[in-house]
Amino acid sequence: METKGKIWGKTDLIFSKNGIEIHRIKIKAGGFCSLHKHIHKSNVFFVESGLLKISVHKNDYQLVDETILQPGFQTTVGPGEFHKFEAIEETIAYEMYYTTLDPADIVRKDVGGVL
Repeated sequence: METKGKIWGKTDLIFSKNGIEIHRIKIKAGGFCSLHKHIHKSNVFFVESGLLKISVHKNDYQLVDETILQPGFQTTVGPGEFHKFEAIEETIAYEMYYTTLDPADIVRKDVGGVL
């Protein structure tokens, strides 16, 4: 397991393979991350203990959507949306990243058929 210290706490990389990452994060009370976005990744937050506020700056309209997650709850932030988290109290959560496969990801050079 790879551990990285952060100003707001620490993150432990649990799994990383095939477009999926899972991190266990421990956030100090009042700790928060930078306002940021991911170009291609979705970001899922699942709370194990504590309270975690997720703020998402919506792209389609002028709104900051705030969700407070308690233990057992989760929320997903889509690619391209600026977001940040803040621990209302000391929090342990799982931060998961995944990419969505594009079903239109195919370029045909000819047409199939039957001989």
